[in-house]
Amino acid sequence: MTGERGLMLVISGPSGCGKSSICRRLLEDERVVFSISATTRPMRTGETDGVDYFFVDKQRFREHIENGDFIEWAEVHGNLYGTLRGPMEEALAAGKTVLVEIDVQGGSQLKDLELPGLYVFIAPPNMDTLRARLVGRGTDAPEVIERRLKKAGEEMDKQDRYDHVVVNDDFEAALRTVRRLAGLEKEPSA
Repeated sequence: MTGERGLMLVISGPSGCGKSSICRRLLEDERVVFSISATTRPMRTGETDGVDYFFVDKQRFREHIENGDFIEWAEVHGNLYGTLRGPMEEALAAGKTVLVEIDVQGGSQLKDLELPGLYVFIAPPNMDTLRARLVGRGTDAPEVIERRLKKAGEEMDKQDRYDHVVVNDDFEAALRTVRRLAGLEKEPSA
């Protein structure tokens, strides 16, 4: 990819649709780099600054806002999250595919800014399958699952804002489709 500008690959979808699993597999390709967001939320056990997120305090985050350092940013549950322009531009200039795993609100915000990229919505086959996946995780209380399902319905209503909708009813097939759409179907040359 020498000399070619990279691609911003935006992946969104409801909780439980398999987007994180697809993103993990995409990141196995050396041509793909993860867009690390900045956040004011506290670091969780097992997370690493500069790998999972750039952890900053609210004052520093607001300085980034004032300096125009973010492509997009939002407040979610009292914490601030944003996509930093600098690392994104460096990776794109190096010809990398920059993977942005982002919620539907953030994906819509990027689309509204008319940022060039490929916007892919990962959808579950249906709401019953999504419910089964969320329950099967065993990580959320029933009321949390119901909130996630309600939000999923709202997010599904926004899938037409994306360039492509990939239904994840067969994980390997969905992964192949995303790779093909992003121009990653060929293995990287050694």
